[in-house]
Amino acid sequence: MRVIICGAGQVGFSIAAYLARENNDVTVIDQSPEMIARVNMEVDAIGIVGSACSPDVLNAAGARDADMIIAVTQNDEVNMVACQVAHSLFNVPKKIARIRDQVFRNPQWANLFSRSHMPIDVIISPEVEVAQAVDIRLSVPGTTTVTPLADGKLYLCGVICEDNCPLVNTQLNQLPELFPDMSARIVAIVRDGRRFIPKGNDQMYVGDEVFFLTETSLLKRILVSFGHEENKARNIIVVGGGNIGLSLVKKIQNSNENINLKIIEQNTERAIYLSEILEDVLILNASGLDRQILEEANISDVDTLIAVTEDDETNILVSLLARQYGCERVIPLVNKEAYNSLTGTLGLGAVVSPKAITVSTIMRHVRRGRIRAVHNILGDFAEIIEITASESSSILNRQLCDVDLPKNVYIFAIIRDEEIILPDAKSSVKKGDHVVILAARDQAVKVEKIFSAQVDIF
Repeated sequence: MRVIICGAGQVGFSIAAYLARENNDVTVIDQSPEMIARVNMEVDAIGIVGSACSPDVLNAAGARDADMIIAVTQNDEVNMVACQVAHSLFNVPKKIARIRDQVFRNPQWANLFSRSHMPIDVIISPEVEVAQAVDIRLSVPGTTTVTPLADGKLYLCGVICEDNCPLVNTQLNQLPELFPDMSARIVAIVRDGRRFIPKGNDQMYVGDEVFFLTETSLLKRILVSFGHEENKARNIIVVGGGNIGLSLVKKIQNSNENINLKIIEQNTERAIYLSEILEDVLILNASGLDRQILEEANISDVDTLIAVTEDDETNILVSLLARQYGCERVIPLVNKEAYNSLTGTLGLGAVVSPKAITVSTIMRHVRRGRIRAVHNILGDFAEIIEITASESSSILNRQLCDVDLPKNVYIFAIIRDEEIILPDAKSSVKKGDHVVILAARDQAVKVEKIFSAQVDIF
């Protein structure tokens, strides 16, 4: 597959690295010589310095033979024009653009992106995606991350094992016998910054972040098994009233009832704007780092504080202050990867990464055919791949104990005619099954081959 990526920032670089690892032909365009130099040094891709809007630059990037263009520069207009030029001059089949300005998502202007005007196949809005991710986490309290799978039939969740977790210090292969109600699969563990896919003789320890997969109907019971019985948040403070904060508050209001919401926004003009367009939300024009303001907002009675300012350091510090004041749960937005290893140490379990969310969302649209969805775990550590088993799959109708799966590839769930199966060694995959697979980041191509899943991006 030939892919052109416009923008070599965090998102563009991550997508380029991801696609290059799967032996795709990747070209990256950016106006920054320094960013392109990094691409050429660290990624098996071609980097070109120039404007993504320029026909000459797109032509030099191989647009005539490209299967897809992914426009993720910092400028919405550049992303839109790049896709337009790719379509009009080079007939690139698939076009994906990141667009931040919410005016373009107004249904009133939906026709703008029709094939006869500006034919962009997929529009990614980080603000909307982050708001959706945070709202899902609020709906499942006690988790550090939540990902619905198989059209909502399954959930992939992360939790912190605390002192009251009864499952710690027990080998994973003994859990079904000792805890019969523990109908979940442990798929990954983070311990002291080290990420690994556990074996049957591994154990969970206090302080571990554990990722598990379970049926939606059993989710609450599994969380109780981990010692997490937190109630759904009803009293929420959002620090930062920018585009992400505004999208988040609207999402919370639309999906929840009887919620007490407050926004702390430092910019006076923005605070006034928020007060004019939001109903039943208290707007505080102040800094989230002001202890007096936190006290006036009754932070000790707040269930959840969500810090989504444009400054990572502010988000982390506000979250730490809230914890000191007795706030039950904090969710800081953190962009910089350098802080990822610190958040767990600081006790900030539920961290939101716009970059990771955006990359994961875009990658879901890159693959098609029998691959139904791809979900990243812990950045690019591993993937959950949802795939439909074809009649030519090499593992069809064979017991899993007789199937030689690649290293670090595991079948964790099978959905067959609405029945959810957490398979054992005697289980088998049938034609048409919806299969949920955990794969290390470098094994995705092998999974496609096993399931005869040719990628169709058109």
